[in-house]
Amino acid sequence: MPAPPSTEPLRRQLDALLTRPDREVNLGEAALLIAAEEYPELDVRGYLVKLDEMGCALRQRLDEEPRPERAVMALNRYLFREQGFKGNTEEYYDPRNSYLNEVLDRRTGIPITLSTVYMEVARRAGLDVEGVGLPGHFVVRIQTPGPPLLVDPFHCGTLLTEKDCQERLDRIFGGKVKVQPKMLEPCRHRDMLERILRNLKAVYSRDEDARRALRVVDLLVRIQPGNAEDLRDRGVLYADLDCYGLAARDLESYLTLAPRAPDGEELKARVAELRRKAARLN
Repeated sequence: MPAPPSTEPLRRQLDALLTRPDREVNLGEAALLIAAEEYPELDVRGYLVKLDEMGCALRQRLDEEPRPERAVMALNRYLFREQGFKGNTEEYYDPRNSYLNEVLDRRTGIPITLSTVYMEVARRAGLDVEGVGLPGHFVVRIQTPGPPLLVDPFHCGTLLTEKDCQERLDRIFGGKVKVQPKMLEPCRHRDMLERILRNLKAVYSRDEDARRALRVVDLLVRIQPGNAEDLRDRGVLYADLDCYGLAARDLESYLTLAPRAPDGEELKARVAELRRKAARLN
């Protein structure tokens, strides 16, 4: 049986993308490169062409809808009525909801990936759309001559007021989280990619799929190399997979970055044990 293709060249492409200023990071391409970790033979260029074609089709409709509010209606009609995109409420934690190729193929996803589709198609049609990372939910905002419009792609493009956002937070957090103005500010493309990865990390950790969780956390470390918790979690995953030396290295890095961590003493003892196990293998 042939070995699966290496994803390292695609990882280098992702690294190169992330060296650019945030607004120049091609969100769709980066999300597809993340998906290529799970689908090594993924035709990234082919899916970008699909987004191009959707953006072109939308642009033709927008020529007749110059006002932002009417443009949003045309965008919603195209994506949700004609193309059939919808939020996956029945299988919300299916990992396929977090992979952009699967979202484009299956026409369903979670808030962050449906917002990615919304933004990428809108951008190709000439609309200025940005992501908004609410706690526990993700929406988009569209610039207008007046206040920006907030749109919920997970709920078929519903227009939101600040009161609507509060009601959504109340349903998620039981009234314990209040909408703050900074919550409605646009978030960076890097933050959106990180959010996709953290969703996958949560799904694979819940399913106790250490190998897939490790791939995801490894990408998180590449995107946020100074994040101590990700280094710790990667170290724990390496240990679960009997990669003792790599596990010890990551846990030592975590202890260096977080010298007063509450789990510090426990992990110091674990590092010593991992070093002993690694030595026995040499």
